[in-house]
Amino acid sequence: MPTYDYRCEKGHTFELFHGIKDETPKACPTCGASARRVPAGGGGLLFRGSGFYITDYRSSNYKERAKAEKSGGSGGGSSKPSGGD
Repeated sequence: MPTYDYRCEKGHTFELFHGIKDETPKACPTCGASARRVPAGGGGLLFRGSGFYITDYRSSNYKERAKAEKSGGSGGGSSKPSGGD
């Protein structure tokens, strides 16, 4: 069951955890006024592991640096700045 964000007529915001088909009127726990559901930011989505473009098609340079980091390599790598013209 998802968590929904609500805002009452007086401006209080709160979250409720209920089923998708639950259409009963919601009341603000602070003041008791009726509340309406508001759009929520949602959760972030992060793909990990093999089978995703972001992890399978990295450059060989990136893979080498990641392997060195994992094994506790020198830690410094090159002294060149990574961004710039």
